[in-house]
Amino acid sequence: MASHQHKHYEPQGADLARAAQATLERAGEQWTAMRARIFETLTGFDKPASAYDIAEAVSKSEGRRVAANSVYRILDLFVGANLARKVESANAYVANAHPDCEHDCIFLVCDECGQTTHLDDDHITKAVRAAAIAAGFTPERPVIEVRGKCAECVG
Repeated sequence: MASHQHKHYEPQGADLARAAQATLERAGEQWTAMRARIFETLTGFDKPASAYDIAEAVSKSEGRRVAANSVYRILDLFVGANLARKVESANAYVANAHPDCEHDCIFLVCDECGQTTHLDDDHITKAVRAAAIAAGFTPERPVIEVRGKCAECVG
């Protein structure tokens, strides 16, 4: 069976921040200094980060306490605007490397090291949506996560 994966141009650093800002502003939201700082911090993690991880990192760099509940609100906004994705099973977040592209994601989550790989496979995600519809359910945001071990932890 042929896969329907697709590749994206994935901006990094300042280019990713500009893409995120443009996407958020198109959604009618403001790109505040705190939102920019939260996004920058999120992109600095090499694994999914919890709101507490982000709050701690921002608090340390800002020299003042940033409450996790404030970070949660910003992360929820980011998820709604497609700037971040939530890894539900870990209650953690990853920055969306292509915020201007709307699609469903598949996460491969390593139970050993926590590394999370994001896949785009429209064939699989469309099939999940179709199965939900066939069952009389209206899918809004499918979350597909596969737990296991990454190649580094296996080998």
